[in-house]
Amino acid sequence: MARKYIFYVLVGLSCSPLFSQNMDTRQANFIERLVASGKHDRGYIEGIVDQIEIQQSILDAISRPAERVLTWNDYRRIFVTEQRINEGVAFYNEHKDLLHSVSVTYGVPVEIILSILGVETYFGNRMGNYRVIDALGTLAFAYPPRAEFFASELEQYLDLLVNEGISYEETLGSYAGAMGAGQFIPSSYNAYAVDGNGDGVRDLWNSWHDIFASIANYFVMNGWHSGGLIASKLDRDLSLWSDREHTNTVNMNFTINNIRDLGYLTPVEYPNDLSLTLLILDGPSGKEYWAGFQNFRSITRYNISVLYGMAIYELSEIFKSKIY
Repeated sequence: MARKYIFYVLVGLSCSPLFSQNMDTRQANFIERLVASGKHDRGYIEGIVDQIEIQQSILDAISRPAERVLTWNDYRRIFVTEQRINEGVAFYNEHKDLLHSVSVTYGVPVEIILSILGVETYFGNRMGNYRVIDALGTLAFAYPPRAEFFASELEQYLDLLVNEGISYEETLGSYAGAMGAGQFIPSSYNAYAVDGNGDGVRDLWNSWHDIFASIANYFVMNGWHSGGLIASKLDRDLSLWSDREHTNTVNMNFTINNIRDLGYLTPVEYPNDLSLTLLILDGPSGKEYWAGFQNFRSITRYNISVLYGMAIYELSEIFKSKIY
């Protein structure tokens, strides 16, 4: 098969004959595995793989080291901005009837759906410029550290092409293969996307009904409790509290009783056995202490990052104050 290779240097490794051979092997193994699965015939799979362009810019993007670890204050300045808030309110005013309809159906607040769209794609305005087939193929075949994961996503994407009638030539997304206004990777698209408007297609680029409903469904399928708690800022009982070492995590490894024993105070009474994650963050005015509950964890299933969860939560609180 003819293949379109763009030569590159990856993590100090030149595109040697051995590395090219390894890439050929990964492609061949991928094709044989899918043929054996019986889902697609060989000609179809080989034809799709043959169209993949291995792109240096994708490899650069995924392997680029972070210059520094962001604090909550840094992250907040990027995502919780007046421009994003103003555009979110304008977007809400344009789509409020549909947003509220979806919210009622799924039990996920309008402001959460708005916040996801604001952070992920600036309300559908920045959905990515890479062909998804190139992004997934590049990372599946030319990025060994995550090759297995992205080969699985590429397989899921081939299923989408057949089942959803999507064109690989026209499907654009992020450098990591996330698609549409909600930035679903193929496995999430297959698992959580829904046909909100009942036209027989799950369109996460052009149908706001499908987009809103799919984001809401993602939350429901990942443990969202309608009307449940998201997060609560904590105070401290200085007679009990001490500034001990702590690592933030999305895991629910504390209870209200635990943090009370550590000297943390909640603004209202919660059940002693209520599970939470304890967060200590560097905010605009210094240390902030937070409890994140089940719905906070549901937010972080969208992106497994404490700071992402806090950005979605804070934006949602601001939107809630402006749209109701």
